[in-house]
Amino acid sequence: MFGFPSEKIVEELRKEFPEGTRVALVKMDDPYSKLVPGDRGTVKGVDDAGTIHVRWDCGSSLGVAYGEDACRKLNAKEIEEEQNEV
Repeated sequence: MFGFPSEKIVEELRKEFPEGTRVALVKMDDPYSKLVPGDRGTVKGVDDAGTIHVRWDCGSSLGVAYGEDACRKLNAKEIEEEQNEV
């Protein structure tokens, strides 16, 4: 584990992943999680430890832990495709 991020890094994460941002999981280092790379969700917020809290579309609410896990923002094309699926 990488420890807690600095306040500056937490602020950067909050700017990059504001509430409502759509994300896709890149990797999760949790043997008990059923999430897989590519799973999508909506950011609920970023806490002081740098964990990105996500409401995953599959129903999970497991956070993306800073330094251990990774997610990425969906691009405009991916978001448009999601909206067209509805």
